[in-house]
Amino acid sequence: MNSQSASPASSPLLLWPRAASADAVQSDHLILSFTLLTLLLTVPIFLAITWFAIHFRDGKQAHREYSENKNRLLEVSWMLIPFMLTLIFFYWGAKLFDRHKHPPGDALRIEAIGRQWMWKFQHPGGQAEINDLHVPTGQPVLINMISQDVIHALYLPALRIQMETLPGRYTQLWFKADKAGVFRLYCSEYCGTDHSKMAGLLTIMTPADYAVWLRNAGTSTSLASQGKALFSSYGCAGCHDGNAVVRAPSLAGVYGNPVPLEAGGTLIADDSYIRDKILYPDHNLIAGYKQVMPSFKGVIQESDLVLLTAYIKSLGSPDRDDTSSGPEKTP
Repeated sequence: MNSQSASPASSPLLLWPRAASADAVQSDHLILSFTLLTLLLTVPIFLAITWFAIHFRDGKQAHREYSENKNRLLEVSWMLIPFMLTLIFFYWGAKLFDRHKHPPGDALRIEAIGRQWMWKFQHPGGQAEINDLHVPTGQPVLINMISQDVIHALYLPALRIQMETLPGRYTQLWFKADKAGVFRLYCSEYCGTDHSKMAGLLTIMTPADYAVWLRNAGTSTSLASQGKALFSSYGCAGCHDGNAVVRAPSLAGVYGNPVPLEAGGTLIADDSYIRDKILYPDHNLIAGYKQVMPSFKGVIQESDLVLLTAYIKSLGSPDRDDTSSGPEKTP
């Protein structure tokens, strides 16, 4: 592919990287426009200070008589006009911020794990890559990420976005790239002695090239299929299967839906909820089920938690009635 022939590793350091998305262009316009406004408001002030310091310096003849003449319209104008201009930029920036916080429902979801000192990305089809990320143009991409150890921050300069990656908590960023090419990605949060080496390449490809890359990435099982195998190997099916002796809530159709709690109220079964129930099963007990599930903290790796969540997310509607009686119930 032609876009891959020019690697950023061979190009000179750029003060302002080329924008690879419409949102990145909008961010550039916002920054440059606000910089011009700042210069417009501050440069005349510093020029006036310099002129006054020279003109009214000690030992120079100058007119220093006090004048009672006041121009209230001028005084109000030089306060009100800058205030209104800054409000315009506030609205502009808030609109971009709000857009970045609401990814489209049809976004391509890619899982990311940060650790000292590398990035691991996993595509829905099971393709995994280290420190490199391949994405298609023209399609929203959602990066769902978590840290395995300390705080990191995924920074994509060509897209003008970054997001901290936290241990024990999922964070997300999304973008829609429209320019094919090879760009850099970094960790922008100091995370240890080899922080400077925690970098890689973002390859933005046409949809056709991306489809070819997926086929050649060397995997035959999706994240959900890999998660299903882990579901059995960790013994989860022994309790959450319909034929299990120990009765547990069905996981079919639970993802994205409210779960009733023993203490009252509900919680949405999202990625964070599923992860917490695996690691800390005695938190937020489910109504009607006795807690006997052991904690898997320190047993399951972060990458396995991603796969298990993908499998649970893939399950359809329940095929059994969880309200049926059983010897024992467990969340």
